[in-house]
Amino acid sequence: MSEQPWMDRIVGDRMAVDREFTERVNQSRFSSQQWGLIMTAAEFEIRDPEDPERAELIADTEKLPQIMPELEKIDAQVGAASGMGGGGSVDSSGGLFDSIRGALGLGGSAGGDDEERRAAEALVSEYADRLQGRLEEQGKWESTCRAVADQNSSPA
Repeated sequence: MSEQPWMDRIVGDRMAVDREFTERVNQSRFSSQQWGLIMTAAEFEIRDPEDPERAELIADTEKLPQIMPELEKIDAQVGAASGMGGGGSVDSSGGLFDSIRGALGLGGSAGGDDEERRAAEALVSEYADRLQGRLEEQGKWESTCRAVADQNSSPA
């Protein structure tokens, strides 16, 4: 599943959607660094490529749980960097004490991880919708679906 030659066909469209989606990421709970990591964990596939009218570009996010600890590290690094300026205040959204409490199982981010993962999944899904919309607008959706269908029918 990681080999997707059809994705090579739409690199320019992905770059265009990336640029357009930057504002959406900025409005989200994720930093651009975190978004980049989320996108490395997401894989895209086209369901029902044989029928472009029914076909759908979907994001496979099953690898997101593996990167969630890294998202927290990035968040902690950004929080630490922003607190290094002038008087610096303690960030109530996390920090050393919350990390220690979480490690000891005394509250912390177990529920937060699920919420974070769901937010990441939703944003990746929104990205997939925008990418499919662009491919349709540019008249590339049918040929992309055809390429996936051909790839799927080829012997391995």
